[in-house]
Amino acid sequence: MKIIKSWEDGFDEALNRIVNRGRIGRADVEASVRNIINQVREKGDEAVIKFTKKFDNYHLSPENIKVSGEEIENAYASIDKKILEHLRFTAERIKKFHEHQVEKSWSYKEEGILLGQVIRPLAIAGVYAPGGKASYPSSVLMNVIPAKVAGVKKVVMCTPASAGRLNPYVLIAADIVGVDEIFCIGGAQAIAAMAYGTETIPKVDKIVGPGNVYVAEAKRMVFGDVDIDMVAGPSEILIIADKSARADFIAADLLSQAEHDELSYPLLITDSLDLATDVVKELDIQKKSLSRSEIIDNCLKNNCICFIVRNIEDGITLSNKIAPEHLELMIEDSDEMIDKVKNAGAIFLGKFTPEAVGDYAAGPNHVLPTGGTARFFSPLGVYDFVKRSSLISFNEKSLKDIAPTVKGIAEAEGLTAHAKAVEIRLK
Repeated sequence: MKIIKSWEDGFDEALNRIVNRGRIGRADVEASVRNIINQVREKGDEAVIKFTKKFDNYHLSPENIKVSGEEIENAYASIDKKILEHLRFTAERIKKFHEHQVEKSWSYKEEGILLGQVIRPLAIAGVYAPGGKASYPSSVLMNVIPAKVAGVKKVVMCTPASAGRLNPYVLIAADIVGVDEIFCIGGAQAIAAMAYGTETIPKVDKIVGPGNVYVAEAKRMVFGDVDIDMVAGPSEILIIADKSARADFIAADLLSQAEHDELSYPLLITDSLDLATDVVKELDIQKKSLSRSEIIDNCLKNNCICFIVRNIEDGITLSNKIAPEHLELMIEDSDEMIDKVKNAGAIFLGKFTPEAVGDYAAGPNHVLPTGGTARFFSPLGVYDFVKRSSLISFNEKSLKDIAPTVKGIAEAEGLTAHAKAVEIRLK
């Protein structure tokens, strides 16, 4: 971990690198993904089967693109029953939280006028579940449950079968939360298939779920033809800590992000140089016992930074510029600082609230804005799976009363047909 003091040379350069950490396009990825999307649009299942064989070393046929009930039953038979209990427990907590987000249609009346908003769920949603370096049943729960709570009638999921093997925990998570159809395809071809439909895979209204750079690029390219959750980047955590914080807790939470990806950002802001020094020591001690040591070492070397600030208020200001995905406040009276935090995907208060609890069983969604997009994006939620229609009704008198305003603005904009559409009703 690099330690950088806010009043010394190099601070602005390091901060700018973090603030501007958003997605950088890769021409080779973009060209490859565009080719995949075009072929899937043109050739449907044929292209999906071809790319699955090429990238996943799995021979599909139109008959086995869709996961069978027997495969799901076999998954149940193969797993640790204690994990099954944990998944069900977590699903209930996530559902309970997201039920608080449900929006209702509303309307109000003026004299001769009815105005309102109609809330309707999307008809069909598509979920992508990774199956490469790591598979995440928790992400299946987080992506599907808000859609189901919103009232989406059909949810389909694509997940790759690497060399023919589907992750049983991903299948079971999907079954627990009521995914209607599962397809054993991955990568950009899965995104294209859900965006445009094939002979086997239905066209969806929205695609959500994490994935590698090819999946992310595919989601970006199909946006507009279909909605997406976001183009997600590497995982991030920013911990703001004062001298009351424990170095071992901080190090553990930084490492929990470092193990995701070499490109993850484990960041610390503190007003205590002694604490920062202790955290460096703890990182060296704790990482030795972890399984993903090579990924962790590369991440700590390249992206783990501690900013030393003069006071915690300066740290909050710095955090708002960074707009982290996960923000932990390991400071005294952390709840009193909430109003000062303007940009963060999720806020974790106090030393007994590790980011890991939010990843799994707390209840709030762990699909969060990355790359500084917490400035304008929110966590995935029920509101992402509904659409809003405005409701407008005038009677003759109320139209007559408002007609001069409508006609005046329409004529000022040179849109005389708009003015005529009002006039013709009042003759």
